[in-house]
Amino acid sequence: MLKIKGSLLSFAMLVTLLCTLLSACTNVTTATQSAKSFDKKLTAEQLIESLDLTGHVEGGFFRQTFKADHRPLISTENGDRVNMTSIYYLLSAKSPIGHFHMNRSDIMHYFHMGDPITYYLINQDGSLETHILGPDPTQGHKMQMVVKGGTWKASKILTTGPYGYGLIGEAVAPGFEYIDMKLGERAELVHQFPQHSGIITSLTR
Repeated sequence: MLKIKGSLLSFAMLVTLLCTLLSACTNVTTATQSAKSFDKKLTAEQLIESLDLTGHVEGGFFRQTFKADHRPLISTENGDRVNMTSIYYLLSAKSPIGHFHMNRSDIMHYFHMGDPITYYLINQDGSLETHILGPDPTQGHKMQMVVKGGTWKASKILTTGPYGYGLIGEAVAPGFEYIDMKLGERAELVHQFPQHSGIITSLTR
């Protein structure tokens, strides 16, 4: 009788061990499949559709994702504004340029995914800054970047990049209104900043 009980106990332990091993293998397989799915490269078209992006007047694609209209408004010299808004913004190989424009508000940029994006900033004193927003800080990429209000800004990606797009987020404070944005006129900007005429000509319509 003791031998039978011992055999049954050993069999139960073996079954438990096999089930544990099978579960572990299943978890490894699932994790591997999930990793492969996460690593796949989405296309610009997939992101535009899944994030519900639309064309932006400056170039590229966007969608506003947040507007702090649940808080008291901020009084500015140009009228009342919410304290912050946020958007997705995407440049693609088919629309690779965010043309020169200026916002009155400060804008914090956050890199999300895709190819690096090069930014050209013309400050009020006429100095030119170039920054790359991208995924690899060891290559000098920034993963966050602030552009202060009153700065002329343009952005560009390579049309031959491995992803074919660059996706970022922007937080605007005080919150964005189109009346606070000015698109760059080529002749006007070249007259104002003749030392940057080449960049201005290539990044204005």
